Amino acid sequence: MTPLLGLLVFAYFLGGVPFGFLVAKAKGIDLLKVGSGNIGATNVKRALGTGWATAVFFMDMTKGLIPALIARFVFIEPVNGIDPQAIWFLAGMTAVVGHAFSPFLKFKGGKGVSTAMGAGLGAAPLVALSGFALFAVILLTVQYMAIASIIGVSSALLFGFLYPATSRQVLPLFGLVAIAVIILHRKNLSRLLEGTEPKFSFRKT
Repeated sequence: MTPLLGLLVFAYFLGGVPFGFLVAKAKGIDLLKVGSGNIGATNVKRALGTGWATAVFFMDMTKGLIPALIARFVFIEPVNGIDPQAIWFLAGMTAVVGHAFSPFLKFKGGKGVSTAMGAGLGAAPLVALSGFALFAVILLTVQYMAIASIIGVSSALLFGFLYPATSRQVLPLFGLVAIAVIILHRKNLSRLLEGTEPKFSFRKT
């Protein structure tokens, strides 16, 4: 097994660790049967409140951050024509796949936004921080998590293009993550069109 393949396998299984599900389970709650059935921080907030949701957000974020940072230290030269930064983000993105399709939950999972942010922080921190800032502004303005998440993640394409330090090879990967996040939020988008999507609140719902 090559070092890159080994890192990707590690990233997938690390991403698959369902922190939200485990935290809720420790509190006697099956998160898969609460609210949206999602294992991410937003559904944890519904079940356990903002404090636990914040903790799960950071735990899920580290799942994308750790593989990207490992790749950053291991892969400092191009591999078969692939820029190092693209490899860094690919490692983090593999954790996003694990989070969305966890091998520990029969391939159920979350929507990958916090894990994607961790991948971005490890591979292209300025892009990730800019996207998160936009996400926060949108969330506070419209109070719909799905809209803020989709815009925040998709904005990586714009910021990646604007910041010259970003490898052009990373941009298609940003695009893939944006498409994946839109697909994973398709039910939220349907509810938005129907007018039934609940607004985000920092209070336990």
